[in-house]
Amino acid sequence: MNEKKTKRREWVKTAAIVFLTVLLLLTFFSQTILNYSLPEVAAQYVQSGSITAKIRGTGMIESGDPYNIMVKETRKVASVAVRVGDEVQKGDVLLYLAEEESTELEEAKKALEDAREAYDVALLSADINAGVIAEAQGNVSASTYRQQITAAQNEVAAAQKKVDDWQKQYDAFDLQLSITPDNTADVTAETKAFNEAKKVKENADFSLKEAENRLDNINRQLEYEQSVSNNDAIGSLLTQKRDAEKVVLSAKTAAKNAQLAFEKAQTALENKTASGDTSGTIQNLKNQQYVVKLNLDAAQKELTQKNTNLTDLTGKINKVLNLDNLYDTIIEAQEKVTKLEEKSLGETVTADISGTVSAINTAAGKEISAASPVVILQPEGQGYSMSFSVTNEQAKRLAVGDRADLINAWRYDDVEVTLASIKPDKNDPSKKKELTFNVTGNVTAGQSLNVSVGQKSATYDLIVPNSAIREDNNGKFVLTVESKSSPLGNRYIATRVDVEVLASDDTQSAISGGLYGYEFIITTSTKPVEAGKQVRLADN
Repeated sequence: MNEKKTKRREWVKTAAIVFLTVLLLLTFFSQTILNYSLPEVAAQYVQSGSITAKIRGTGMIESGDPYNIMVKETRKVASVAVRVGDEVQKGDVLLYLAEEESTELEEAKKALEDAREAYDVALLSADINAGVIAEAQGNVSASTYRQQITAAQNEVAAAQKKVDDWQKQYDAFDLQLSITPDNTADVTAETKAFNEAKKVKENADFSLKEAENRLDNINRQLEYEQSVSNNDAIGSLLTQKRDAEKVVLSAKTAAKNAQLAFEKAQTALENKTASGDTSGTIQNLKNQQYVVKLNLDAAQKELTQKNTNLTDLTGKINKVLNLDNLYDTIIEAQEKVTKLEEKSLGETVTADISGTVSAINTAAGKEISAASPVVILQPEGQGYSMSFSVTNEQAKRLAVGDRADLINAWRYDDVEVTLASIKPDKNDPSKKKELTFNVTGNVTAGQSLNVSVGQKSATYDLIVPNSAIREDNNGKFVLTVESKSSPLGNRYIATRVDVEVLASDDTQSAISGGLYGYEFIITTSTKPVEAGKQVRLADN
């Protein structure tokens, strides 16, 4: 029993010793274990010194004075004879074209065919007679047509005035008859004779007017044919004129005799009417009104004829002008076809100047047109340019004429880049400047260049490695290492300090901020480091 109690005490004693030993070991090595779980950082003190500021940028090479190879017709490309970067001489073949007519020439030929067809259809129209065709081919001036229409319109106006004047007289007799008492005499026989004489006179006047109109038409046609020297038509028209003049002379004689007979019958009627009292007055008014009515009817007939003449003349002129327009369309279409055939590209597109191919805007099987250049050449002796934007603060450290250095210069052969202008950036003129550089040497348009520019050195109190500069949404900052004592040794805490970068070169940056110049700045770390967290220093 006592042995068991003794063994139990020894086991408890041994366990207590082991526990205390492990506890001591853990306490002793706890700082070491913690250190292995912390980010390991490299750090160095802030320094003072000078920095030669370099501004970096990337720009696309553009031709300083590009020459566009244009075409004037739409054609399909059979093959491209050059590549971007090739040097070509004036006259060298750039493109081979398919053996087919251009779209413009095909369309022009179709337009010519359509114009000819429209002209032929117009000639076959029932409204087109030989006279219209003759005038259309005679090239009668527009002023002549205007004169003819004006004359016809004046005749219509004169005829209308006659109608209006006779109508006023007729209406005046109506008014007079309405206020004269009706007491008629027996003038039956005289009235009958008067009416018959009136009818004969009316027919004779109408026949005379028709004969005179025919003679006028013959005279106008004769005048036209004489103007175009159509001898065959002139002889026929002269014969017709002589015959018409005879008809007019005969008609005038008949009209004169009819007038005398009419006046005699009128006098007899008036004398018989005058034998009565009121009836004679009324009959006299009616007889006078009747004469006026005859003149009114004749004037209205003449007005109708003049309107018909004007309508016919206008219709004829419209037909002539339509034929003229159709014929002019044919001439214009033919001229366009001829011009396109003379200026056809043939089977190739060649270089107008010597230079370097900087862009090709087509490929085999595609169509080219006048809408855009098919090939762009960089002329011999002409330089290139490139540009990129920087902040206003960076631009202050530069001057026109500064020479830029190429990044990875070993990749380029004899290339020089010089700052040519400093202008406000069009996209952000208040905050940025656009730098434009002249580029010479073995480059081509479309190539991208990385350069650095700026040669002014300055001395700064606070300089840190570029790797020490960090940035987040709140701006740029550095992390300093602050040492704090503890029972188990020193602890190192990362502390954020906001800074502004004043200048930079390839390895270091000058900064300003809440620093005094003796701080230990974190440059690299094995893990992400957060401000306020503990870190461990790398062994130096």
